[in-house]
Amino acid sequence: MTSIRLGLVGVGKIARDQHLPSIAATAGIELVATASRSAGADGVASYRSLGEMLAGTELDAVALCTPPQVRHGMALEALEAGKHVLLEKPPGATLSEIDDLVAASGKTGVTLFATWHSRFSAATEPARRWLEGRTVERAEIVWKEDVRRWHPGQDWIWEPGGLGVFDPGINALSIATRILPEPFFLTGGELDTPENRQAPIAARLAFTDRNGLDLTADFDWRQKGPQTWDITAETSDGGRLHLSEGGKRLVIDGETVVTSEDAEYRDIYEHFVRLVREHRSDVDVSPLRHVADAFMLGRRCRTEPFHDDENAA
Repeated sequence: MTSIRLGLVGVGKIARDQHLPSIAATAGIELVATASRSAGADGVASYRSLGEMLAGTELDAVALCTPPQVRHGMALEALEAGKHVLLEKPPGATLSEIDDLVAASGKTGVTLFATWHSRFSAATEPARRWLEGRTVERAEIVWKEDVRRWHPGQDWIWEPGGLGVFDPGINALSIATRILPEPFFLTGGELDTPENRQAPIAARLAFTDRNGLDLTADFDWRQKGPQTWDITAETSDGGRLHLSEGGKRLVIDGETVVTSEDAEYRDIYEHFVRLVREHRSDVDVSPLRHVADAFMLGRRCRTEPFHDDENAA
């Protein structure tokens, strides 16, 4: 079949590191244009805006890799132009605007795909299958990394809608909502927010489910040295699951079951191709709903100012 002609909006770090090589390695889809104020990709048409790209190049689909605060208008523009749309995570700044995009997608009959890249890690589905049918009594998420390493100079992540430490934390929640057998909900939390920022740099959350699950999450953007992306779960029959390295490694009852290199974004684009071919959409907002609940229910704790330059006063 003819390859899906894709235009990519926002040629930043995540696009260069993950999207561009993954698109190039995926059958059935071809990058034909980019839209960005300051960057492009070799060998394809380059535009300054989505509108210019839609007017200047024949496209079947659009991938949006912009900050979430500006994504709704762009996604709506593409959907109303009859283009399939892939959304980087998080899919939007609010739950309501995503509902609006789902309605627009249904009206125009095109695919809308809200991606959660950590769900495509090698260990996520094996973890889900092992936990299926079991009762999880206790679970712990520890997700700690260095914001200066992963988001250097990106001020948008500290603004309203940028999520702060929930930008990586939502990856953990996307795995947890996929693998845990029962839906869970927030019971309380604390959000550490730097004095000079609008979004938290750390968060500690507590969740439960209808069976009394004891689930905690510890997110922190101040981690130095090795980065920590772990989820553990203990079941009523004594079984223990440990998912680490952001979903690349799975250990069950002390035995390594999965260990794999990163192929998340290639799998994302393979799934997008299938969705388009099958005339389906895939939009799950449960990870973002948990973040919204944390902002609603979490206690604010002011902490020291954050500067991109560690030596700044």
